[in-house]
Amino acid sequence: MAAVSLTPEGVAKYEERLEYLKTTRRMEIAEQIKVARAFGDLSENAEYDAAKNEQARNEYDIQQIENMLRNAVVIDEEALDTETVNVGSTVVVKSADAGMETTYQIVGSAESNPMEGRISNESPVGKAIVGHRKGEDVDVITPGGIVQMRIIDIKK
Repeated sequence: MAAVSLTPEGVAKYEERLEYLKTTRRMEIAEQIKVARAFGDLSENAEYDAAKNEQARNEYDIQQIENMLRNAVVIDEEALDTETVNVGSTVVVKSADAGMETTYQIVGSAESNPMEGRISNESPVGKAIVGHRKGEDVDVITPGGIVQMRIIDIKK
């Protein structure tokens, strides 16, 4: 697995999720399997099959999160440069077409959530603005065509 960029908050969120999956969720699934076994013949027991599938899905999720955390590169927000856009930067951009200002935090793909203004450095906008400076105009290639944006401000 390749290196995954995570903010300190992202690491904490994934560690919390991992703890939940390993403790609470494993116990819930074990109880589901126990109840399903009580129904009798396992070869024709849909509840048992569903519980075993849920167990496999949970173990897969645990493995994925452990791999991600093992390969995590934690973004040091204190060491961020406010001269250029980097992963971890909070950036204010202005669309040339609509004239709207939008604020984004550039994060790794594992933490992206556009509804919260957190976009991946691998997204069209993120990829276009990373490495640029305040005041620069950037062309963003989107599925709907090229959108020109100006970088208004860069913060930690």
